[in-house]
Amino acid sequence: QVQLVESGGGLVQAGGSLRLSCVASGRTSVTYALGWFRQAPGKEREFVAAIAWSRSTYYADSVKGRFTISRDNAKNTMSLQMNSLSTHDTGVYYCAADFRGPTTANPRDYDYWGQGTQVTVSS
Repeated sequence: QVQLVESGGGLVQAGGSLRLSCVASGRTSVTYALGWFRQAPGKEREFVAAIAWSRSTYYADSVKGRFTISRDNAKNTMSLQMNSLSTHDTGVYYCAADFRGPTTANPRDYDYWGQGTQVTVSS
């Protein structure tokens, strides 16, 4: 089992920045990919960014150039630096871990999920 805990969400004005963090605990002695997903009210959960154990990164087109994902394998932590936020970025942000295969944007490929942290961007 793996436990994921997100933090760093909050309320920010459009154009502002937030930094989300995710801490993994439990079965973390093997390599795994990590990802961020978000879900706005009434919408499906969508891919935001992912990072492989090797630190290769992948981004949704909507966040490229604004968000930066990073991880510290020794500490089992991951971060998402979000800049130039817009109201479209509002939602619950989830951290997820994938132990099964190549880094992916498909939420079905992720094995474990955190509880989520709310990000609200006001206009």
